[in-house]
Amino acid sequence: MVSRAYREGLVTHKISTFEEFRAAISTYRLPRVLLAALELDLCTAIGDRSWTLSALAKKLKVSERGLSILCRSLASAGVLHKKGGVYRNSKLGATALNGNHRAYRGGYLNLIRSHWSDWIRLMESVRSGLPLDHEVPDSLDYRHQFTWAMHHRTLEIAPAITAQLHLGRAQTLLDLGGGPGTYALAFLAKNPRLRATVCDREAALTVAKEIASTHKAGHRLSYVPLDFTKESIPGAYDVIWYSNVLHIYSPDENQAIFRRVRAALKPGGRFILQDAFLRDHEGLYPTQASLFAISMLLSTEQGNTYTASETAKWLKQAGFVSIKPVSIRKGTADWEDGIFEASTPGPRPRMIANQTGSSRSRTTR
Repeated sequence: MVSRAYREGLVTHKISTFEEFRAAISTYRLPRVLLAALELDLCTAIGDRSWTLSALAKKLKVSERGLSILCRSLASAGVLHKKGGVYRNSKLGATALNGNHRAYRGGYLNLIRSHWSDWIRLMESVRSGLPLDHEVPDSLDYRHQFTWAMHHRTLEIAPAITAQLHLGRAQTLLDLGGGPGTYALAFLAKNPRLRATVCDREAALTVAKEIASTHKAGHRLSYVPLDFTKESIPGAYDVIWYSNVLHIYSPDENQAIFRRVRAALKPGGRFILQDAFLRDHEGLYPTQASLFAISMLLSTEQGNTYTASETAKWLKQAGFVSIKPVSIRKGTADWEDGIFEASTPGPRPRMIANQTGSSRSRTTR
């Protein structure tokens, strides 16, 4: 809903004057306007029609004055189009924000709503050091909805990133903690000889199977239900992809996962990580990565964001070699400078004529 350039502009400048402080405090206004539109399900109500304010206010059962001010702000942000006293959806509003359109991103929009409520309660987690509602068990329904949200979030990002990650002769890839399998399917679409496996909780894999059933490469995707924080990873893979999972866990948990990853890779296998890495010596910047750690405080037991250097240290301690950043075109990555690659010792696996599909024999569809 907000452009990447706008979002990054809010969080990359240091605050050195009171005016900058005041401006930073005020940046909640546009996000709150957008959230109000989501709470009203405004774009769904507008649909593919043009509306006068009086007719739209009557449909939504809100005041005409309040709706007028809200819609004017949304039009200034480009979410709606205004001509005279008549409003209609922009292309974004008519598709991704419209619950009646096949391109609706409802899973992610619902997650945004819940995140806003969580951030208002930040002081609860600051005082306790625990996530909000930590005594409430994680329900299957929540996990299902969260997995759809991750798919909706990554639909455009995954193909853009996988197009720039060349897997060479790799035959097998594991999408570890891959949730809906969106990245795995993007890798499969680009690499016709590749077979992939997505490993996550059973509830997440239910969503992954549903998505794969509509994808051309879905028949080359397998599934492993597993708690990889506690259990060994079955199989032997040429590549393991680990995207936006590192920040969920503590340093000790991540180091244990790295050791399990190394054991599941073939000699010369590649481990590719994507996350919100902090880049400076003090672990302060980019500010976007620092702020993302707040979400981890609110939602995880021990999660955080980590520096690139400490992550590289963990990889080395786990036995990985050739640890290096991966360059992605600016503006196409999930996190700028957010991809690392490491390898297990040994030569890169060679392509063979007949694919064994060894990982498929140990997984379920």
